[in-house]
Amino acid sequence: MLSASLGGVSSAQAAHAFTTGQALTGQAVVDRSPTVVPTEGTGRAPSVAKTGLPEPARGSQGRILFILASSKVHGASSLPASISFGEVVHAWDTFQAAGYSVDFVSPDGGAVPILDRYVSKDMEPRLKDGRIMDGLRNTAKPAQVDPARYRAVYYVGGSNAIYGVPEHPVLQNIAMHVYERNGGVVSAVCHGTAGIVNLKLSNGQALVAGKRITGFPEEHEDQGAAYFKEFPFLIRKTVEARGGSFHALDGDQPYAEVDGRVVTGQNYASAKPVAEAVVEVLRKLADRQPGRGAAKN
Repeated sequence: MLSASLGGVSSAQAAHAFTTGQALTGQAVVDRSPTVVPTEGTGRAPSVAKTGLPEPARGSQGRILFILASSKVHGASSLPASISFGEVVHAWDTFQAAGYSVDFVSPDGGAVPILDRYVSKDMEPRLKDGRIMDGLRNTAKPAQVDPARYRAVYYVGGSNAIYGVPEHPVLQNIAMHVYERNGGVVSAVCHGTAGIVNLKLSNGQALVAGKRITGFPEEHEDQGAAYFKEFPFLIRKTVEARGGSFHALDGDQPYAEVDGRVVTGQNYASAKPVAEAVVEVLRKLADRQPGRGAAKN
């Protein structure tokens, strides 16, 4: 099951009929309306995100920050690990088409690992797409990111997503700044959901508490395999321990949960539906806040 979550799903399988708030493959997708949070005026510390990245094109909707893991191995082992390239590409395409610019950040900065065997045939040509590859080879370090610039964060999955990201305090602060101070969206797909389990609101409550959440569940892992023994925690179990309501399908169909401004997807095939749902939530938020329009950059 793990391979299917990391790039073994074809583009045909990734095709979907998902629309926020509508049924998906016979499963109801909860769409709890997002709450508008007034944007606070925040100072902008000098950062790579502010000074080193191109401004969005005129008319852009704003910026989305992709959060990726840096780990090249599973835990303390020598077992190779990787980001899910397809989960980057499918979401990137969706956000770009909707007028958003995308930036990349990882715990260590620089290039993130992409294992060939986790790149499906339909994704291979995109390894030559400089618009994406330049970003994946030159991710910012967390301290270089100005969170005031972003309307949403998107946690990318992959076999390495559970290492280095969930416990990273600066990445946590970035995500919660986007969510609480910018009134933005926190989103994640597949193993990327591991990145949100430790996020806390300013009142100390877990972000996932009381929310419908999905991600790659431990019952879909190969629990007898060596990689699984390296996992520092289990996604479903941890979401539920934090007070979240975890939902997942039995198969590899795309599946997403939209609960207010938290959007999560179960697997590789859910990357595009998650991105589409994020775009829709941001559109609704903009519609409810006249005069706000496109987010500040």
